[in-house]
Amino acid sequence: MPTTRSEDELNLVINGTKVPMRNGHSRHVVVPMENLNGGEKIQDGVKEKEHLTTVEEEVIDPWTVADIENTTTPWSELDRKGKALRVTLWFLKPILIITLLYFFICSLDLMSSAFRLLGGKAAGEALSHNELLNNPVCGLMLGILVTVLVQSSSTSTSITVSMVAAGLLQVQPAIFIIMGANIGTSVTNTIVSLAQSGDRNQFRRAFGGATVHDMFNWLAVGILLPLEVITGYLYRLTSIIVKSFNIHSNENAKIELLKVLTKPFAKKIVQVDTKVISKISTGEVQADNSSLLKIWCKKEEVAVLKNVTKLATVTENNYNYFGQLVNSTYQVNITRSETTFEKVGVEKCKYLFADTGLSETAIGAILLCVSLLMLCICLVILVKTLNSVLQGKMASVIKNTLNADFPGRLSFLTGYFTILVGAGMTFIVQSSSVFTSAMTPLVGMGVITLERMYPLTLGSNIGTTATGLLAALASTGGNFSNSLQIALCHLLFNISAILLWYPIPIMRRLPIYMAKCLGNTTADYRWFAIFYLILMFFILPGFVFLLSLAGTGAFIGIGLPLLIFAAVIVIINIMQDKCPRFLPEKLRDWEFLPLFMRSLDPLDSILSRLFAMCHFCRCVTGDYVSKIANPPVSYRHSMIRASYHRASNKAYLTLPNQKASKQAKRTRTM
Repeated sequence: MPTTRSEDELNLVINGTKVPMRNGHSRHVVVPMENLNGGEKIQDGVKEKEHLTTVEEEVIDPWTVADIENTTTPWSELDRKGKALRVTLWFLKPILIITLLYFFICSLDLMSSAFRLLGGKAAGEALSHNELLNNPVCGLMLGILVTVLVQSSSTSTSITVSMVAAGLLQVQPAIFIIMGANIGTSVTNTIVSLAQSGDRNQFRRAFGGATVHDMFNWLAVGILLPLEVITGYLYRLTSIIVKSFNIHSNENAKIELLKVLTKPFAKKIVQVDTKVISKISTGEVQADNSSLLKIWCKKEEVAVLKNVTKLATVTENNYNYFGQLVNSTYQVNITRSETTFEKVGVEKCKYLFADTGLSETAIGAILLCVSLLMLCICLVILVKTLNSVLQGKMASVIKNTLNADFPGRLSFLTGYFTILVGAGMTFIVQSSSVFTSAMTPLVGMGVITLERMYPLTLGSNIGTTATGLLAALASTGGNFSNSLQIALCHLLFNISAILLWYPIPIMRRLPIYMAKCLGNTTADYRWFAIFYLILMFFILPGFVFLLSLAGTGAFIGIGLPLLIFAAVIVIINIMQDKCPRFLPEKLRDWEFLPLFMRSLDPLDSILSRLFAMCHFCRCVTGDYVSKIANPPVSYRHSMIRASYHRASNKAYLTLPNQKASKQAKRTRTM
């Protein structure tokens, strides 16, 4: 009877054989194995072969839906008190889950308010520079940065629609800002996935479920942005739609569904006036003379007598030098007293941070810390509660239902139905960030597969366009048709991206594959998640934005070689995995490069040493950062203490004796 190995033991690369690891990577590494139970060397070749076979047979794909073992005591074995407690928990757990979901959504709302206080004015000022927005790439990157700063694509889209409605921005450059907003909105659920970093496989799935949204948006923009620049198909198509239908504005076009429930709690903490950001972007107010914190909650129109000076044209009849009557026209300033109506605050807003004397930056920083703490607490308790609920037959029923396909020949419609569900749920919560952030922990737990999460995120992209459409319908003035057109551009852009990256199976698999690669890398190196966030949502957009400001020549001269170099690296990696025989022998692997150029291990070793110096980091992240190693194998496990030695091109691995004390005895195999 073969011995059942732990999950950590199954990921080891044995005897130099290229065995696929749990993260999808493969490494040629010579690791003489030791007896995993006792720490004694396996000297019998037959035993070693049997052991190798056992390990390979037990390898399970970590991306499959996890089965949560039922650890509860059977009902028949409970006494009267235990049965009463079990029944009570059956009623309390659903209430607890709903409560945690409510405060989870409230924490996202508070985090969005915090980011608006920290970067809202900067976002408004960035959008006010209309000359920058005429560059498509510049507009795209600005859309990403603004959406990350305000933590809401709905807000950045509404600001863009307001600028178009005010006539400060034309429809064509606004399209590229909308594309950037689509990318920036996925930063929230990527942050949410960090809460599951304690469990390696949960973190792998959660991060993959969050970044599949990023990969889809980047791939969509990579194709549709050049297509729009060359053909202008979105602008032309939406122009025809707007001219064909007689659509009128409606100032009451505002629908609030879930926000009706979450607003009361958030308004007790802080109230941010998002109209100020729009006014800064349109130039109505200056950033230094405005406050994002709402001061007056109730205003009334009051008649005010004001001296108004206007330029008037005056015509007089005068006789000229020759005695002829001529008309003289000139302009003068005339001051008159006029009665005007102005909105005057009559009742101040009452919330926790009102009249505290703190600056907006300080309040934003406090709110950010509180909201992140609240989000993590809610997620940790929610995951533990769901783990206790999703056990046994109930777990199988829920997972099979959520991941099931339509029967027979209708199975191909399952994904499209899931897209509609994602769009409907996003419309209800009126935020793609909230919906995808709520789904991310379920992907991490294995309740929802990554393949099912993908169409849900596509649907959320469509559902979030409802906010822009409502903002366009509520706009007034002569540019109503333009504001409606840019909102329709947002909708058609997402529909075009779905038609491009979903119906064809090979195209559908690419974003999922890329998300799995990121999830596998993050499972190996947990700091990579923070690195990814900073790189993809701050450094890369900022670098491309500055590069586009340098001019077309500099942008093409620097950006194009970098893009070609990255494409060549990706193609070589794919060929190394799929068809290495077509590559030169030198390029069939990256072994000819220094280790720091082909692996994250050297950087991981440095970061591990830095984190190991910090007692707080060790408490938070556990053995992952406290152990210092420089292994050629990429996986890190909290269960395994490994020492690696380089000698005769071999790496030696020693596992702890289970019967030993905390300081495990280390042996070395020659």
